Amino acid sequence: MAVNRAGLPLQKNYFRFVQLISALSLAVVMPVANAWRIIDIEQQHVGTSSVLGGTVIPYKEVVLNAQMPGRVTLISGSEGDSFSKGALLVSLDDDDLQAKRQAVLSRIYGADSALRNARAQYNRELWSPASRDATRQNMGMGVPAMFDSMFTRNFATMFDAGEPALNRQTDLIAQGTGMSQAYAGYLEAQAGLAELDAKIRDTKSLSPFDGVITDKLVEVGDTVQPGQPLLKFAHIKYLRVKVDVPVRLVRNLKLKQMVPVRLDGSNEDIMARVSRIYPVADSSRHTVKVKLDLPTDVVAGPGMYARIKIPTAGADQMAEMPVIPETAIVQRGSLPSVFIVNSEGVAEMRIVRTGARTDKGMVVISSGLSGKEKIIDNPPPGIASGWQPKKPK
Repeated sequence: MAVNRAGLPLQKNYFRFVQLISALSLAVVMPVANAWRIIDIEQQHVGTSSVLGGTVIPYKEVVLNAQMPGRVTLISGSEGDSFSKGALLVSLDDDDLQAKRQAVLSRIYGADSALRNARAQYNRELWSPASRDATRQNMGMGVPAMFDSMFTRNFATMFDAGEPALNRQTDLIAQGTGMSQAYAGYLEAQAGLAELDAKIRDTKSLSPFDGVITDKLVEVGDTVQPGQPLLKFAHIKYLRVKVDVPVRLVRNLKLKQMVPVRLDGSNEDIMARVSRIYPVADSSRHTVKVKLDLPTDVVAGPGMYARIKIPTAGADQMAEMPVIPETAIVQRGSLPSVFIVNSEGVAEMRIVRTGARTDKGMVVISSGLSGKEKIIDNPPPGIASGWQPKKPK
Protein backbone atom coordinates (compact mmCIF):
# COMPACT_ATOMS: atom_id res chain seq x y z
CA MET A 1 0.00 0.00 0.00
CA ALA A 2 1.38 3.44 -0.92
CA VAL A 3 2.08 5.81 1.93
CA ASN A 4 3.01 9.45 2.17
CA ARG A 5 5.85 11.08 4.07
CA ALA A 6 3.89 11.02 7.34
CA GLY A 7 3.44 7.31 7.01
CA LEU A 8 -0.36 7.53 6.38
CA PRO A 9 -2.06 5.69 3.56
CA LEU A 10 -2.63 7.85 0.48
CA GLN A 11 -6.26 6.66 0.22
CA LYS A 12 -7.18 8.12 3.63
CA ASN A 13 -5.55 11.46 2.78
CA TYR A 14 -7.56 11.55 -0.41
CA PHE A 15 -10.85 11.09 1.42
CA ARG A 16 -10.01 13.82 3.91
CA PHE A 17 -9.13 16.17 1.09
CA VAL A 18 -12.46 15.56 -0.62
CA GLN A 19 -14.39 16.21 2.62
CA LEU A 20 -12.56 19.51 3.16
CA ILE A 21 -13.29 20.70 -0.38
CA SER A 22 -16.98 19.79 -0.01
CA ALA A 23 -17.35 21.73 3.26
CA LEU A 24 -15.72 24.81 1.75
CA SER A 25 -17.98 24.61 -1.30
CA LEU A 26 -21.11 24.44 0.88
CA ALA A 27 -19.96 27.41 2.93
CA VAL A 28 -19.51 29.44 -0.26
CA VAL A 29 -22.73 28.54 -2.07
CA MET A 30 -25.19 28.42 0.92
CA PRO A 31 -26.85 31.81 1.68
CA VAL A 32 -27.06 33.21 5.17
CA ALA A 33 -30.32 31.89 6.66
CA ASN A 34 -31.14 34.98 8.67
CA ALA A 35 -30.03 37.65 6.15
CA TRP A 36 -32.45 40.57 6.02
CA ARG A 37 -34.16 41.55 2.79
CA ILE A 38 -36.55 44.21 1.51
CA ILE A 39 -39.81 42.80 0.15
CA ASP A 40 -43.16 44.05 -1.06
CA ILE A 41 -46.31 43.40 0.94
CA GLU A 42 -48.66 40.83 -0.54
CA GLN A 43 -52.42 41.20 -0.71
CA GLN A 44 -54.61 38.14 -0.16
CA HIS A 45 -58.31 37.46 0.23
CA VAL A 46 -58.63 36.08 3.72
CA GLY A 47 -61.30 35.67 6.38
CA THR A 48 -61.73 38.90 8.26
CA SER A 49 -60.58 38.75 11.89
CA SER A 50 -58.40 40.90 14.08
CA VAL A 51 -56.10 39.68 16.85
CA LEU A 52 -56.08 41.78 20.00
CA GLY A 53 -53.93 41.49 23.09
CA GLY A 54 -55.65 40.85 26.42
CA THR A 55 -54.89 39.80 29.98
CA VAL A 56 -56.09 36.87 32.06
CA ILE A 57 -57.87 38.13 35.19
CA PRO A 58 -59.58 36.42 38.15
CA TYR A 59 -63.33 35.90 38.16
CA LYS A 60 -63.52 38.27 41.17
CA GLU A 61 -60.81 40.29 42.90
CA VAL A 62 -60.87 42.73 45.81
CA VAL A 63 -58.32 44.84 47.65
CA LEU A 64 -58.82 44.74 51.42
CA ASN A 65 -58.02 48.14 52.95
CA ALA A 66 -57.55 49.11 56.58
CA GLN A 67 -60.71 50.63 58.10
CA MET A 68 -59.11 51.62 61.40
CA PRO A 69 -55.63 52.81 62.42
CA GLY A 70 -53.57 50.30 64.31
CA ARG A 71 -50.80 47.72 64.33
CA VAL A 72 -51.08 44.51 62.33
CA THR A 73 -51.19 41.60 64.77
CA LEU A 74 -52.21 38.72 62.46
CA ILE A 75 -51.98 37.75 58.80
CA SER A 76 -53.52 34.35 58.27
CA GLY A 77 -51.50 33.33 55.22
CA SER A 78 -49.28 34.20 52.29
CA GLU A 79 -49.67 34.44 48.53
CA GLY A 80 -51.43 31.39 47.14
CA ASP A 81 -53.11 30.30 50.39
CA SER A 82 -56.81 29.46 50.03
CA PHE A 83 -59.57 30.56 52.42
CA SER A 84 -63.30 30.03 52.58
CA LYS A 85 -65.86 32.80 52.83
CA GLY A 86 -65.87 34.56 56.23
CA ALA A 87 -62.37 33.40 57.25
CA LEU A 88 -60.18 35.85 59.19
CA LEU A 89 -57.42 37.22 56.96
CA VAL A 90 -55.93 40.25 58.76
CA SER A 91 -56.35 41.51 62.33
CA LEU A 92 -55.30 44.84 63.89
CA ASP A 93 -54.58 45.71 67.52
CA ASP A 94 -57.84 46.65 69.31
CA ASP A 95 -56.74 47.02 72.96
CA ASP A 96 -57.79 50.70 73.10
CA LEU A 97 -61.23 49.91 71.68
CA GLN A 98 -61.72 47.03 74.13
CA ALA A 99 -60.98 49.40 77.07
CA LYS A 100 -63.52 51.90 75.73
CA ARG A 101 -66.02 49.09 75.39
CA GLN A 102 -65.69 48.26 79.09
CA ALA A 103 -66.37 51.91 79.94
CA VAL A 104 -69.49 51.89 77.77
CA LEU A 105 -70.69 48.70 79.45
CA SER A 106 -70.46 50.46 82.83
CA ARG A 107 -72.53 53.32 81.44
CA ILE A 108 -75.12 50.85 80.25
CA TYR A 109 -75.27 49.28 83.71
CA GLY A 110 -75.78 52.71 85.33
CA ALA A 111 -78.39 53.71 82.76
CA ASP A 112 -80.25 50.46 83.32
CA SER A 113 -80.31 51.04 87.08
CA ALA A 114 -81.59 54.59 86.61
CA LEU A 115 -84.31 53.33 84.28
CA ARG A 116 -85.51 50.69 86.75
CA ASN A 117 -85.62 53.30 89.54
CA ALA A 118 -87.59 55.73 87.33
CA ARG A 119 -90.11 52.99 86.52
CA ALA A 120 -90.52 52.19 90.21
CA GLN A 121 -91.12 55.87 91.05
CA TYR A 122 -93.68 56.16 88.27
CA ASN A 123 -95.57 53.06 89.47
CA ARG A 124 -95.50 54.36 93.04
CA GLU A 125 -97.00 57.68 91.91
CA LEU A 126 -99.58 55.83 89.82
CA TRP A 127 -100.83 53.59 92.64
CA SER A 128 -99.97 55.68 95.69
CA PRO A 129 -99.96 59.40 94.78
CA ALA A 130 -97.62 61.59 96.79
CA SER A 131 -100.19 64.45 96.80
CA ARG A 132 -102.69 62.30 98.67
CA ASP A 133 -100.08 61.31 101.22
CA ALA A 134 -99.19 64.95 101.71
CA THR A 135 -102.87 65.76 102.44
CA ARG A 136 -103.06 63.02 104.99
CA GLN A 137 -100.01 64.21 106.93
CA ASN A 138 -102.02 66.71 109.06
CA MET A 139 -105.07 64.51 109.56
CA GLY A 140 -106.13 62.89 112.80
CA MET A 141 -106.55 59.23 113.47
CA GLY A 142 -109.44 56.79 113.00
CA VAL A 143 -112.89 58.13 112.20
CA PRO A 144 -111.88 61.80 112.63
CA ALA A 145 -109.19 61.28 110.03
CA MET A 146 -111.70 59.77 107.60
CA PHE A 147 -114.12 62.70 108.05
CA ASP A 148 -111.26 65.12 107.83
CA SER A 149 -110.16 63.65 104.50
CA MET A 150 -113.69 63.67 103.11
CA PHE A 151 -114.49 67.29 103.99
CA THR A 152 -111.07 68.94 103.80
CA ARG A 153 -110.45 68.11 100.13
CA ASN A 154 -113.92 69.19 99.04
CA PHE A 155 -113.85 72.49 100.93
CA ALA A 156 -110.30 73.17 99.73
CA THR A 157 -111.46 72.73 96.15
CA MET A 158 -114.51 74.94 96.67
CA PHE A 159 -112.48 77.82 98.05
CA ASP A 160 -109.58 77.47 95.51
CA ALA A 161 -107.30 76.33 98.29
CA GLY A 162 -105.94 73.40 96.19
CA GLU A 163 -106.62 71.00 93.28
CA PRO A 164 -105.74 67.41 94.25
CA ALA A 165 -106.53 65.93 90.79
CA LEU A 166 -104.29 68.44 89.06
CA ASN A 167 -101.51 67.83 91.54
CA ARG A 168 -101.75 64.11 90.98
CA GLN A 169 -101.64 64.54 87.19
CA THR A 170 -98.61 66.82 87.45
CA ASP A 171 -96.81 64.32 89.65
CA LEU A 172 -97.53 61.51 87.17
CA ILE A 173 -96.19 63.59 84.27
CA ALA A 174 -93.04 64.41 86.23
CA GLN A 175 -92.41 60.77 87.08
CA GLY A 176 -93.13 59.74 83.47
CA THR A 177 -90.66 62.34 82.19
CA GLY A 178 -88.01 61.00 84.52
CA MET A 179 -88.63 57.48 83.25
CA SER A 180 -88.38 58.66 79.61
CA GLN A 181 -85.11 60.47 80.30
CA ALA A 182 -83.69 57.37 81.97
CA TYR A 183 -84.72 55.26 78.97
CA ALA A 184 -83.09 57.76 76.59
CA GLY A 185 -79.85 57.51 78.57
CA TYR A 186 -80.02 53.72 78.34
CA LEU A 187 -80.53 53.85 74.55
CA GLU A 188 -77.63 56.29 74.18
CA ALA A 189 -75.33 53.95 76.07
CA GLN A 190 -76.49 51.04 73.89
CA ALA A 191 -75.76 53.09 70.75
CA GLY A 192 -72.25 53.82 72.05
CA LEU A 193 -71.70 50.09 72.53
CA ALA A 194 -72.90 49.33 68.97
CA GLU A 195 -70.55 51.99 67.59
CA LEU A 196 -67.57 50.51 69.40
CA ASP A 197 -68.48 47.00 68.31
CA ALA A 198 -68.55 48.20 64.70
CA LYS A 199 -65.07 49.72 65.10
CA ILE A 200 -63.81 46.51 66.67
CA ARG A 201 -65.19 44.56 63.69
CA ASP A 202 -63.38 46.96 61.36
CA THR A 203 -60.06 45.91 62.90
CA LYS A 204 -60.57 42.46 61.35
CA SER A 205 -60.65 41.76 57.60
CA LEU A 206 -62.66 38.71 56.57
CA SER A 207 -62.66 36.96 53.21
CA PRO A 208 -65.73 38.12 51.21
CA PHE A 209 -65.82 34.89 49.17
CA ASP A 210 -63.91 31.66 48.59
CA GLY A 211 -60.53 32.51 47.11
CA VAL A 212 -56.79 32.90 47.55
CA ILE A 213 -54.42 35.67 48.59
CA THR A 214 -52.80 37.02 45.45
CA ASP A 215 -50.65 39.76 46.99
CA LYS A 216 -49.71 40.52 50.60
CA LEU A 217 -49.00 44.23 51.05
CA VAL A 218 -48.21 44.43 54.81
CA GLU A 219 -46.45 42.35 57.44
CA VAL A 220 -47.16 41.60 61.09
CA GLY A 221 -46.01 44.59 63.16
CA ASP A 222 -46.68 47.23 60.50
CA THR A 223 -48.67 50.28 61.58
CA VAL A 224 -51.42 51.11 59.11
CA GLN A 225 -53.80 54.00 58.58
CA PRO A 226 -57.41 53.97 57.29
CA GLY A 227 -57.50 53.36 53.56
CA GLN A 228 -54.10 51.67 53.37
CA PRO A 229 -54.17 48.44 51.29
CA LEU A 230 -53.54 45.27 53.30
CA LEU A 231 -53.76 42.48 50.73
CA LYS A 232 -55.37 41.41 47.46
CA PHE A 233 -57.84 38.56 47.50
CA ALA A 234 -59.19 36.85 44.37
CA HIS A 235 -61.48 34.06 43.25
CA ILE A 236 -59.35 32.15 40.70
CA LYS A 237 -61.30 28.93 40.34
CA TYR A 238 -62.83 30.57 37.27
CA LEU A 239 -60.73 32.82 35.03
CA ARG A 240 -61.56 35.52 32.53
CA VAL A 241 -59.79 37.42 29.76
CA LYS A 242 -60.08 41.19 29.66
CA VAL A 243 -59.50 42.93 26.33
CA ASP A 244 -60.01 46.45 25.01
CA VAL A 245 -61.84 46.17 21.68
CA PRO A 246 -61.97 49.06 19.18
CA VAL A 247 -65.42 50.55 18.84
CA ARG A 248 -65.72 49.49 15.20
CA LEU A 249 -65.29 45.82 16.18
CA VAL A 250 -67.62 45.70 19.19
CA ARG A 251 -70.71 45.42 17.01
CA ASN A 252 -69.45 42.02 15.83
CA LEU A 253 -69.53 40.60 19.38
CA LYS A 254 -72.56 39.35 21.29
CA LEU A 255 -73.06 37.94 24.75
CA LYS A 256 -72.41 34.17 25.00
CA GLN A 257 -70.56 34.25 21.65
CA MET A 258 -67.58 31.87 21.44
CA VAL A 259 -64.30 33.55 20.45
CA PRO A 260 -60.88 31.91 19.81
CA VAL A 261 -58.26 32.77 22.43
CA ARG A 262 -54.61 31.75 22.52
CA LEU A 263 -52.75 31.99 25.82
CA ASP A 264 -49.12 33.00 26.07
CA GLY A 265 -46.88 29.96 25.65
CA SER A 266 -49.56 27.86 23.93
CA ASN A 267 -49.79 26.93 20.25
CA GLU A 268 -53.47 26.07 20.26
CA ASP A 269 -56.60 28.20 20.37
CA ILE A 270 -59.25 27.68 23.01
CA MET A 271 -62.81 28.89 22.81
CA ALA A 272 -63.87 31.53 25.35
CA ARG A 273 -67.39 32.84 25.90
CA VAL A 274 -68.19 36.55 25.84
CA SER A 275 -69.59 37.28 29.30
CA ARG A 276 -69.54 41.07 29.61
CA ILE A 277 -69.53 43.95 27.12
CA TYR A 278 -69.21 47.31 28.84
CA PRO A 279 -71.84 49.85 27.75
CA VAL A 280 -69.49 52.86 27.69
CA ALA A 281 -66.38 53.34 25.54
CA ASP A 282 -63.10 54.83 26.72
CA SER A 283 -63.12 58.47 25.59
CA SER A 284 -59.33 58.65 25.10
CA ARG A 285 -58.60 55.27 23.52
CA HIS A 286 -61.99 54.77 21.81
CA THR A 287 -62.17 51.17 22.93
CA VAL A 288 -64.76 49.12 24.80
CA LYS A 289 -63.81 46.74 27.59
CA VAL A 290 -64.91 43.15 26.99
CA LYS A 291 -64.60 40.16 29.31
CA LEU A 292 -64.56 36.53 28.20
CA ASP A 293 -64.95 33.42 30.37
CA LEU A 294 -62.26 30.76 29.93
CA PRO A 295 -63.04 27.02 30.20
CA THR A 296 -62.73 25.65 33.73
CA ASP A 297 -60.09 23.07 32.73
CA VAL A 298 -57.70 25.57 31.17
CA VAL A 299 -54.23 25.83 32.71
CA ALA A 300 -53.63 29.56 33.21
CA GLY A 301 -53.08 32.18 35.85
CA PRO A 302 -54.02 35.83 36.40
CA GLY A 303 -51.75 38.25 34.58
CA MET A 304 -50.99 36.00 31.59
CA TYR A 305 -50.98 37.51 28.11
CA ALA A 306 -53.66 36.31 25.71
CA ARG A 307 -54.40 36.81 22.01
CA ILE A 308 -58.07 37.14 21.12
CA LYS A 309 -59.38 36.82 17.56
CA ILE A 310 -62.18 39.32 17.09
CA PRO A 311 -64.25 38.98 13.89
CA THR A 312 -64.15 42.13 11.76
CA ALA A 313 -67.02 41.12 9.42
CA GLY A 314 -69.48 38.34 8.75
CA ALA A 315 -68.21 34.80 8.72
CA ASP A 316 -68.93 34.38 4.99
CA GLN A 317 -67.26 37.60 3.90
CA MET A 318 -63.73 37.73 2.49
CA ALA A 319 -61.58 40.83 2.31
CA GLU A 320 -58.27 41.75 0.70
CA MET A 321 -55.78 42.17 3.52
CA PRO A 322 -52.02 42.78 3.73
CA VAL A 323 -50.09 39.55 4.36
CA ILE A 324 -46.43 39.48 5.42
CA PRO A 325 -43.97 36.79 6.48
CA GLU A 326 -44.04 35.98 10.18
CA THR A 327 -40.26 36.51 10.24
CA ALA A 328 -40.80 40.23 9.50
CA ILE A 329 -42.62 40.82 12.79
CA VAL A 330 -40.58 42.15 15.70
CA GLN A 331 -42.13 41.34 19.09
CA ARG A 332 -41.13 44.03 21.59
CA GLY A 333 -43.16 43.56 24.74
CA SER A 334 -46.79 42.85 23.91
CA LEU A 335 -46.92 45.12 20.81
CA PRO A 336 -45.94 43.54 17.47
CA SER A 337 -44.18 45.87 15.05
CA VAL A 338 -42.79 45.88 11.51
CA PHE A 339 -39.98 47.91 9.95
CA ILE A 340 -40.86 49.53 6.62
CA VAL A 341 -38.60 51.39 4.20
CA ASN A 342 -39.96 54.89 3.66
CA SER A 343 -39.63 57.06 0.57
CA GLU A 344 -36.20 58.27 1.72
CA GLY A 345 -34.90 54.74 1.99
CA VAL A 346 -34.74 54.81 5.80
CA ALA A 347 -36.17 52.17 8.13
CA GLU A 348 -39.24 53.21 10.07
CA MET A 349 -40.99 51.16 12.78
CA ARG A 350 -44.74 50.61 12.51
CA ILE A 351 -46.86 49.06 15.27
CA VAL A 352 -49.28 46.63 13.67
CA ARG A 353 -52.21 44.50 14.72
CA THR A 354 -51.89 40.93 13.54
CA GLY A 355 -54.65 38.59 12.43
CA ALA A 356 -54.80 34.93 11.58
CA ARG A 357 -51.82 32.86 10.48
CA THR A 358 -52.00 31.49 6.94
CA ASP A 359 -50.07 28.74 5.28
CA LYS A 360 -46.37 29.10 4.38
CA GLY A 361 -45.60 31.14 7.52
CA MET A 362 -47.57 34.22 6.53
CA VAL A 363 -49.50 36.53 8.90
CA VAL A 364 -52.51 38.71 8.14
CA ILE A 365 -52.10 42.37 9.19
CA SER A 366 -55.45 43.81 10.21
CA SER A 367 -54.22 47.36 10.89
CA GLY A 368 -51.00 49.35 10.73
CA LEU A 369 -50.13 48.75 7.06
CA SER A 370 -51.88 49.85 3.90
CA GLY A 371 -50.38 47.11 1.74
CA LYS A 372 -48.34 49.44 -0.48
CA GLU A 373 -45.25 49.67 1.72
CA LYS A 374 -41.96 47.84 1.45
CA ILE A 375 -40.93 45.99 4.61
CA ILE A 376 -37.73 44.49 5.99
CA ASP A 377 -37.92 40.73 6.40
CA ASN A 378 -35.63 39.13 9.01
CA PRO A 379 -34.66 42.54 10.43
CA PRO A 380 -31.15 42.54 11.94
CA PRO A 381 -30.72 42.62 15.74
CA GLY A 382 -30.75 46.10 17.27
CA ILE A 383 -32.60 47.69 14.36
CA ALA A 384 -34.38 50.95 15.13
CA SER A 385 -36.16 53.74 13.30
CA GLY A 386 -33.69 55.75 11.24
CA TRP A 387 -31.55 52.73 10.34
CA GLN A 388 -30.12 52.98 6.81
CA PRO A 389 -30.55 49.65 4.99
CA LYS A 390 -27.46 48.40 3.15
CA LYS A 391 -27.36 45.45 0.87
CA PRO A 392 -25.68 42.48 2.58
CA LYS A 393 -22.37 41.51 1.07
